[in-house]
Amino acid sequence: AVGRRLSERLFNGQTDLYLDYNLVPTVVFTHPPVATIGLTEKAALEEYGEDQVKIYRSSFTPMYFALGEYRQKCDMKLICVGKEEKIVGLHGIGIGVDEMLQGFAVAIKMGATKADFDNTVAIHPTGSEEFVTMR
Repeated sequence: AVGRRLSERLFNGQTDLYLDYNLVPTVVFTHPPVATIGLTEKAALEEYGEDQVKIYRSSFTPMYFALGEYRQKCDMKLICVGKEEKIVGLHGIGIGVDEMLQGFAVAIKMGATKADFDNTVAIHPTGSEEFVTMR
């Protein structure tokens, strides 16, 4: 997307085609993968203050590992701010988080709140359902 936008802007006269580099989703393709978008917990606390930040966490064993002897955990975190609990950070480590981040990134760029996630029907059984069922 970045290269295409740049070439359209430079060579096809579409001078208004800029990407918003705020809230860039980032994935580290390791084993287990790491996925992140937005503020870290520390950055949110520094920017908004402890009384405005609410952290939701989940730690579970994905079904991929449920029956074997090796049980790799998956950890997920939502960082929300304000009374409306706007999501300003989403982070995960574990199998599948690399693939699920793109959809959540769109929602967060659009200003999703914890209530928006809560009102989303979870796809079961998947790891991504953890982000929409956190309490």
